[in-house]
Amino acid sequence: MIKSQSLECKVGGRNLIINTGKLAGQAGGAVTVRYGDTVVLVTACVSNEPREGIDFLPLTIEYEERLYAAGKIPGGFFRREGHSNEATLVCRLVDRPVRPLLPKGWRNDIQIVATVLSADQENDPDILAVIGASAALSILEIPFDGPVGAVRIGYIDNELILNPTLIQLESSLLDLVVASTKQAIVMVEAGAYEVPEDIVTKAIELGHEANQDIVKLQEELQQVCGKPKMEAPTNEVNPEVISAVSSMVNGKLAQALSQPEKSLREQELSNLKAELVGSLGESFPEEDIISAFETMVKAEIRGNILNKAQRIDGRSLTDIRPISCEIGLLPRTHGSALFTRGQTQVLTITTLGPIKKEQQLDGLGIEETKRFIHHYNFPPFSSGEVKRIGAPSRREIGHGALAERAILPVIPKNEDFPYTIRLVSEVLSSSGSTSMASVCASSLSLLDAGIPTKAAVAGIAMGLVTGEKGDHAILTDIEGIEDAYGDMDFKVAGTSKGVTALQLDIKLKGISSEILGKALNQAREARLSILETMQQTISSSRPELSPYAPRLYKIMINPDKIGSVIGARGKTIKSITDETKVTIDIDNGGTVIIGSSDEKAARRAIEIIESLTKDVEVGGIYTGKVTRLLSFGAMVEIMPGKEGLVHISELAEYRVDKVEDVVETGDEITVKVIGIDDMGRINLSRRAVFQKLSKVPEAGVKDSLATDYPFKKHEAQSSRSKWRQKR
Repeated sequence: MIKSQSLECKVGGRNLIINTGKLAGQAGGAVTVRYGDTVVLVTACVSNEPREGIDFLPLTIEYEERLYAAGKIPGGFFRREGHSNEATLVCRLVDRPVRPLLPKGWRNDIQIVATVLSADQENDPDILAVIGASAALSILEIPFDGPVGAVRIGYIDNELILNPTLIQLESSLLDLVVASTKQAIVMVEAGAYEVPEDIVTKAIELGHEANQDIVKLQEELQQVCGKPKMEAPTNEVNPEVISAVSSMVNGKLAQALSQPEKSLREQELSNLKAELVGSLGESFPEEDIISAFETMVKAEIRGNILNKAQRIDGRSLTDIRPISCEIGLLPRTHGSALFTRGQTQVLTITTLGPIKKEQQLDGLGIEETKRFIHHYNFPPFSSGEVKRIGAPSRREIGHGALAERAILPVIPKNEDFPYTIRLVSEVLSSSGSTSMASVCASSLSLLDAGIPTKAAVAGIAMGLVTGEKGDHAILTDIEGIEDAYGDMDFKVAGTSKGVTALQLDIKLKGISSEILGKALNQAREARLSILETMQQTISSSRPELSPYAPRLYKIMINPDKIGSVIGARGKTIKSITDETKVTIDIDNGGTVIIGSSDEKAARRAIEIIESLTKDVEVGGIYTGKVTRLLSFGAMVEIMPGKEGLVHISELAEYRVDKVEDVVETGDEITVKVIGIDDMGRINLSRRAVFQKLSKVPEAGVKDSLATDYPFKKHEAQSSRSKWRQKR
């Protein structure tokens, strides 16, 4: 174990402390990062031998949420943490800034594990995981073009805030994470409430500036206890192989790449690759031949873009592929929409449910539930492949969360639209930026479902190609092959007013804020064009929900009466739902949401709840059941849990000798409240009801009581007959 070292700096007015040498001594590199009372342990380990038969950097990121960090016990059956979607998203957040800074030819397995040891629920541990991963790699022997700093930027009251707390973020219009090296920005991720592009650009610049102190801190740590760095492996291809491949593909490569259809282009490239291996396989290793061919494909595509402003499908740098939109495709769903852009196609389905269907969160954040959910599915047929279908991949979880973040700012508030909303985006065909296509399809589907969203949202993916002389080209609406051979995938979503979500992935060592600012403005022009096309299909939400969607009815009750609705051990509320087949949600403020696709059933549930919660009024007439017979009268339950006494003298308009001569336990009778004493005891009269019924209405005047209680019009006569029979 190395000697314990601790270094710190100020970030956003609080101390950021990095410690190494105290914990996890057998890990290759181990640090703890503390900010406030949030502490994250990050370790990095490397295998001794390279993995055989791979052509990629084997980097694995794990983020372990320990609920003890926030003083919580997991809610699952086993009371043990699982791997949540939120943890997967942090893994991706850590991966994106460090991967481009590791040598591409490295083949030894690298595993980075970030474990949250303490969470103060003020400072999010996610950016500490990024800083910790960078620090652990910096003191490890692996070549690493870092260090990397990471900060969060908020926008509150027209002011950019560095590292806002979780409470502050609830009122912030921007939640932006910026990771950068000393030279340039390597990762950006954001959610925003229609924030203008110029504010976003300023926030990115502020984040990059703030990261410099964090980078400097890690450089000091590296000088104190860093291990000597190994030489980065080279990936150079034998020049003889390149020459041989070049002579064979001369002219054929340009022809193959000129095919506008993805499937035809891929088939011709595959045939050309097979031809090269067949002809040169005896002279050179197959992997060298394929590597040389891929190098030539990349150079051809990038050269045409930089030198001729010509893209692989013939578009200009700012052109968007043809777009079509369709809504209402599926007959029984609550909302559906199909968005097609070029060969990318996404179908999104909207489902509405009661608030009780909202997702329960079991994490380290302050939120415990969420009512808006977006899921993204990428089946293998969407790219013409045959693969096993299993649990959602990290990519699917990440793309689904990005689209959810983009749409969330326009979702109506719970008090205005008290539904749980679930969107599912099914990718049917993929050729670049399916996540942004799912944003567009989701926005259309919400409108088709009749959900009153604040505005339509569209998304676009921006690309970048850089030259050796510092020249560059920004591409609008990148296709899959342009993503593969380009330098950037910058996803931008928003409304006509501003940005709602960002995600930047790069293959470079960094990118300037100037280029990002240009890309943002270029994306805005594309977004406005897409929104205009979407508006031609549907310009506002449908006036009514689908007939198959549940209807929700909201009533207010006295919060003190909530217990009357729920009942002992939930017995009362269960009896209501069993009888009416509705859903009932009650909050502590007395808001009751009744959900049902059957209006009659919902009205019946409302009637029962109101009868349980309304107060007894003097002069009010109620129908209730006789619960007990006393020598001097009968007890009648006029509301659930509320009984009153009908004195024997008030049982009929004639003299009654015995109570049981007139009523029996279980009888249903109509009574009038004639008084409530200081102790809350209710006095009832049946005689007063008979007297009212016996009055003859004036000509043209409707007997309101007879109308309200038609089954009681002859009660006086029938009760007297009953008494005579007993006599």
